[in-house]
This record gives sequence, structure tokens and C-alpha cells, in this order.
Amino acid sequence: MTDFDVHGDDSDSSYVSYDEDDELREALAKGLLKPGLNVIAKDRTELVNNPAKLKSALESMILKAPWVERLDLVNELAPITPELAIQIEKHEQKRENQFKGNKKIPYVVPGQDAVLNDFKREILFHRQAQAAAVEGIKRLHDMGIVTKRPDDYFAEMAKTDEHMQRIRKVLLAKQEGIAKSERTRQLREQRRIGKLIQRQATEKRDEERRKMLDDIKKFRKGKLSNLDFLDDDEEGGKKNKKKGSTRGAAGKKQVNSKRVAKNSKFGFGGRKKGSKRNDKKSFLGDGPKRKAGGGGGGAGGNKRMGKSRRAQVKNRGK
Repeated sequence: MTDFDVHGDDSDSSYVSYDEDDELREALAKGLLKPGLNVIAKDRTELVNNPAKLKSALESMILKAPWVERLDLVNELAPITPELAIQIEKHEQKRENQFKGNKKIPYVVPGQDAVLNDFKREILFHRQAQAAAVEGIKRLHDMGIVTKRPDDYFAEMAKTDEHMQRIRKVLLAKQEGIAKSERTRQLREQRRIGKLIQRQATEKRDEERRKMLDDIKKFRKGKLSNLDFLDDDEEGGKKNKKKGSTRGAAGKKQVNSKRVAKNSKFGFGGRKKGSKRNDKKSFLGDGPKRKAGGGGGGAGGNKRMGKSRRAQVKNRGK
């Protein structure tokens, strides 16, 4: 016979007594029990809620100490700073780029992203700790408790200066390694995004080429009556390949002073040899004037007088 105390108090508790061996024999006789199986015990009386004992247990767990020894605070979150807001935005953009560049990872809504939620949760912890620190320091100052070490405070170091220098070197080496790995990660991310943009541009160009070839096939088969799409492609190519047409923010054409100076000094290129030689048009007067004493017509287009005629004109005043 075994007795079980249900309520834990001898004064106002009820006892449930039963013989486990007799119940096992009865179950075996009725065929409810088979070898190798366990028997589920009967439902016992539910435990009665005892508020007095629960409150006394809670009182025994509370630390009876002044607030300055406990330093516990219940406060609201501190307002988010612009730096944290920018950091959250960068983190969201980074996660968005990871989903775009990797087709193996299924897209996750930002509100259901576990990684993003963990990051925001850490920001909330930071803001709550920041508000608690500000409020706690204010309460300590109101109580007249100093929170800063005085300037003439002296305490013996537990570690030697050499040991602290070694620790400092180790920490600096770790920081450099972290910064190097971060730079490597950023470069890898930039290369990945660059490849993604290049692949998108290539796919777009291939799509335009396929469309143009399909239009050409349709024209050959008589489904299209004109080749206007070729003119559109050529105009678009000329616009992309046009050089020297730089435009400013207002859309106006800018003048390249360097180019103008070089053009005025060296010319515009092209053939220079024989550029001053007369041709048929210049000889008849349509071209530039010839030098004095040379042949050909002048600006008025009149032919030059013969030698005897020139001699008569010359000797007329003598």
C-alpha cells in the first residue's frame, strides 16, 4: 500500500490510496494486460490551486535588497537613431540582392525573413539597453551616487603592461583580419552583382536580336510589308555610338575646349598634300583666288590678259 499526498499539506489535504499490484492482477484476469506492455494509470484527482502558497513561494524568491544593489529597470525603447535606420535599410537591401542573384534560394518576404528578424531584434535590444542606461544614470545622480571614476583614482593592475600589450596586439590583428575579410566579401559581392547586370544586358541584347531576326523572316514570308524595324535599330545604334555629343545636366550640348584648341592647331585631319593646288573650278574662278603672278581667273571670273596686251597696258603711261 502506497500513499500519495496530493496537496502537500497534512492539515487540509485528501489522500488517494490504491494497491497497484491488485489493479495489475485484475487487469490481467480481465485480459486487458498483455506481456511486455505498460498499463496507463487511472486519472488521479487534479491538483487544487493554492494562491497562498504560490504567493509565499514568490515572496521567498524575490531579493529583498535596495534598488541600488539590484539596478533593475522597466522602460520603453529609445528612439531609433539615423545610423541604425540606415543600417537596417542597408541590411534589407543586402538581403534583397542575395535573393535576386541566387536562384537556388526561394524569395522570402521581408516580414518573414528569419535573418532580417534576428537583426531587427538585436536593434531592439540595443535601443532598450540604451534607454535603460540613460534612465539608470539619471536615477543614480538623483540619489547622489557618483557614476564616473575620479581623476586621482589609483588602482593596482592585475595584469602587467607587457601582458596587456600582447593582448592589444592580438586584438588589433583580429580587427585587421575582420576588416580584410569584409573587404574581400564586398569585392566578391560587387563582382557577383556586376556579372548579374552583365548577364541581364546580354539577355536583353539577345532578345532584341532574336526579335529582329523573326521580323526579317516574317518580311521574307510576306507577313510584313516594310522594314521600318531596321531603321529603328540603326537610329538606336547611331545614338549609342555617337561621339563628342556630351550634354550637361540641363540637356544642353557642352563644348570641349581641349578639342577645339587641338582642332585649331592641327586641323581636322584628312589629306593635306596638294590641298593648295589649283583645279578646274579654281582656275575658272569658282574656287579661291590664286596668288599674284599665277594663272587662272580672279574673284570676278575674268580671264587673264595675254602677254602683249599686258605690255600695252603697262607702256600706256610712258
